[in-house]
Amino acid sequence: MNKVFLSIGTNIGERAANLQEAVRRLMSHPAIEVKVVSSIYETAPVGFVDQASFLNIAVAIETMLLPFEVLEVCQSIENELGRVREFRWGPRIIDLDILLYNHENIEAEHLIIPHPRMYERAFVLVPLVEIASADCAMLGQARLALQAIDREKEGVKQWKTIGTVDEFVHFES
Repeated sequence: MNKVFLSIGTNIGERAANLQEAVRRLMSHPAIEVKVVSSIYETAPVGFVDQASFLNIAVAIETMLLPFEVLEVCQSIENELGRVREFRWGPRIIDLDILLYNHENIEAEHLIIPHPRMYERAFVLVPLVEIASADCAMLGQARLALQAIDREKEGVKQWKTIGTVDEFVHFES
């Protein structure tokens, strides 16, 4: 079984409902088991800053899918939920990124794992470190990177605490 960490973000429409729907779609995939969902964090936009704040979460899944198959599932969910890529770092209804896949390093044209910018972004690291077990060797570098990032400066604030996956998909947004 492969252990995969995803980052999911949104800043268009009903942001919390967008996150919930993305997780529901992951849960409905027969080859994916959603194990843990982080709390929801509201974060300032990065890159193009003239847009609404994002809601971001991290999700831990287990799957028999290969990395490119996980990517295909993520992109399919984005497309189904209406993701439009107008320009880099622009507003989006949903964004699913593969952060880590086991201990693997992959460098292909359309997939780089670990995610190439995750160590620079508090909005990715804060929820990721929250859901990772203390002994998870995959996240040692993430924990170190997070220590060097000023969370307040990057505008990462906890928006809603989440206890379980079931609680996440059923809370009223």
